[in-house]
Amino acid sequence: MSEPEITCEKIGRCGVITLDRPNVLNALTLNMVREIARALDLWESDPAVQTVLIRAAGRAFCAGADIRNLYELGRAGRYADQLAFWREEYCLNRRIKLYPKPYVALIDGIVMGGGAGVSLHGSHIVAGDDFNFAMPEVGIGFFPDVGATFFLPRLPGKTGVYLALTGARMTCGDALAFEVAAAYAPSARHAALAQRLIEGEDPSAAIAAESAPPPSSALAGQRHFIDGCFAPATLPAILEEIDDAGYGGSEFALAAYDTIRSKSPLSLGIALRQMQIGAKLDIDEALRTEFRIVSRIAKGRDFYEGVRAAIIDKDNRPIWSPAEIEALKPADIDPYFAPLPEGELQFSMQVHTS
Repeated sequence: MSEPEITCEKIGRCGVITLDRPNVLNALTLNMVREIARALDLWESDPAVQTVLIRAAGRAFCAGADIRNLYELGRAGRYADQLAFWREEYCLNRRIKLYPKPYVALIDGIVMGGGAGVSLHGSHIVAGDDFNFAMPEVGIGFFPDVGATFFLPRLPGKTGVYLALTGARMTCGDALAFEVAAAYAPSARHAALAQRLIEGEDPSAAIAAESAPPPSSALAGQRHFIDGCFAPATLPAILEEIDDAGYGGSEFALAAYDTIRSKSPLSLGIALRQMQIGAKLDIDEALRTEFRIVSRIAKGRDFYEGVRAAIIDKDNRPIWSPAEIEALKPADIDPYFAPLPEGELQFSMQVHTS
């Protein structure tokens, strides 16, 4: 028997979801998405379940989707199977965002991509000491998805643009300072917090009882730079602002400039457009937009080249198309956001079959 990837169980007054693939940083599979969806369906109508808690085994919360598997499906031309994962994942992200009962995400360690999708849409987001957040998708020719079109533009100032274009990591202190997480509970208190929820304590009261003043944030000192340099409407203009700040002596700016230059120009263009339109979209519109994008990216080139360079061959030398940001035109980005001729993301019928 293989080990379970996830457990969903009722303990006391709590529905407890535990991601359990620690050897692969709890990377999400379609089975895991379906198990969470099933559990949420059952617990919504169960009066014995007062609160839902999601946590993870091992040193990571969740490093995202199982990208290697999605890569292999695409390489084999199995686009329908690829899209089945993203379709159900995005429906789950929405389910969590709109869930009628408290949904507490107890996050320690790495939380990226799909991991953010099953946590940051919750009603209560609690960061532990080793909380380490990023949306690094533009580095593999992908884009910030799982509702990032909704939640990143709603962060203070131009924080969402900065995170989307650089894939930069946030510490626990950063996450609290920039409102990615709502509370800090030291990792040593997580078991006690979970026990309070299991015993039926109100989530807000339980979190307050186990919380502590947040750690300091190094990134908070760069807020002026982030809001100024990431405000322009185009990628070249953003890079020009960052370059000027670099010439002005900012090592932070120099690092950000080089980081952005290393990413997929196409992915950067898509991500910037997401950040520009996302604040005006509701969660349904945001996820529907992302499904349009992913349906095209799955049949494109840069995603496979990015995964090849980072995960398969590990040479970290992707050859992007186009190769330069300056070669990217708005007309190159527009088709990714256009309505799909067929197969738009639908929320009315959620399928959780095995």
